[in-house]
Amino acid sequence: MPPTQFNYIIRIAVAKPVIHISEIEAAKNFADLMAKVRAGNEVVIEHDTQPVAIVSPVEPKLRLLSEAIALAEAKGSTVTLDAGFSQDLENILKSHREPLSPALWD
Repeated sequence: MPPTQFNYIIRIAVAKPVIHISEIEAAKNFADLMAKVRAGNEVVIEHDTQPVAIVSPVEPKLRLLSEAIALAEAKGSTVTLDAGFSQDLENILKSHREPLSPALWD
């Protein structure tokens, strides 16, 4: 399929709060902790207010651009993409020599 503005996969960054909990709370409510992670949240586990571990989702949810547009419209967005958006996005993707989603520890 030739590239169009509707078949690119893009990452939509949606800021979710970072949740801080104690080791004791994590151990007592591990199922709740995992539910928060599955929902896309990052959880920092602390001992005496010092971070010990970070639990976060393995992969972000990826959407087709057409899905992102449909979601925005469903939420009442009035943003209009101009005629050059597709070409701009294609140029940005071609200009990246490195992966667009490097590992968090790099």
